[in-house]
This record gives sequence, C-alpha cells and structure tokens, in this order.
Amino acid sequence: MTPRNTERFTIPGPAGALEVVLNIPETPPQGVALVAHPNPVQGGTLDNKVAVTLAKTFFAMGYVATRFNFRGVGQSEGSFDDGVGETADALAALAHARSRFGENLPVALAGFSFGSFVQTRVAASVEAERLVLVGPAAGRLGGTTVPPDTIVIHGEEDDVVPLAAVLEWTRPQQLPIVVFPGCGHFFHGRLTQLQRTVSVLWRGYAMTADA
Repeated sequence: MTPRNTERFTIPGPAGALEVVLNIPETPPQGVALVAHPNPVQGGTLDNKVAVTLAKTFFAMGYVATRFNFRGVGQSEGSFDDGVGETADALAALAHARSRFGENLPVALAGFSFGSFVQTRVAASVEAERLVLVGPAAGRLGGTTVPPDTIVIHGEEDDVVPLAAVLEWTRPQQLPIVVFPGCGHFFHGRLTQLQRTVSVLWRGYAMTADA
C-alpha cells in the first residue's frame, strides 16, 4: 500500500461521523474486503498492526481494503455499544465501499479479536465470500456458527483470549484452526507470517471452490 492508494475520510454513520480508510488497487478490484479492528475500550483502532496487516493482505490480492474506526474512536462519533452499534458501523462502511466500487463485487470479512466477533454479526446480514477471524474473541461468540471455510488463526500463547476457549468454540463445528506456536495475542514479530498464511489459505479455498 502506497500513499496514492490510500484514502482517509469520514462518512455519515449510524452514530454520526464514521472514519474510513480505503486502500484501492490500481487494477479493477477483485472484491471489497472489510477489516474490523480490536476492542476500542482496550485501545483498538483501525491503525492496529494486525488490522493493517489484514488490509495489506487483501490489497495485495486485488481487493479494495476497507478499514474503519468503531464509534467513539478517532474521528468516528458516538460511544461504545458492546458490538451492536459497532455492527451497524461495519455495515455502513461496507455499504459505502460497495456503492463506490460495485454492489456485485465479492465481499470478504476479516476481523481481529473483538473485530472478529463483530464480523460474525455482519455475516448474518451480508452474503460474504469468506470470513477471516484472527485471535477471535471466543468469550463473546457463544453458540455462534460460521461457514466451514472460515479461516481462524490464533496464537498458542494468547493471554487475552486463551487458545482453549477458541477450541471450545470451534470444536462443535469441527472448524479447523491455524495455531501459531509461541505467538501472543498481537502477533508481535509474526505479522509477515500472518499475511502469508491468510493469503495462502484464501487462495487455496478459492481454488477448491473453482474446481
């Protein structure tokens, strides 16, 4: 992503102004990727390194990478709403990107931590190509189910969301998890590996679907 490919602005959102960042490929986009950041109460913003890495990953694959600040963060107005209002924020950011680049483009949903929880809610009302959930906030997911081709990535030594909690959530769904050995919640020193893993798995699922 280079400066000429990046736009940062606000749009009207459900709680007032909503801050959005777009990374726009120079070729016709393959789709729109919506990336949701971690819990704003704990300092999460659209500039979080994992969220930026997810945006870079999809940008490199030709998607319009769309990040946004949840209400009450940065230039986004409003206050924390425990996932309900944040889902509306996500849908507003996605609607803006689709109206600009094409309503019929495939949609990818990616989230980190609390952002993963929000994306499972978004997926209930949007037909998505696939979900990418990194360090998912398993304690918030309860009995939520996701499609079998959902990509779940977690750190073995995550001290924010224990791996055991994620396994407990995925086990009834027989949903595979990619575990990064020796890795904490924020994937310090592992972001390049994270980008490569998401890209390989995404392309692999796409090839399987086309076969």
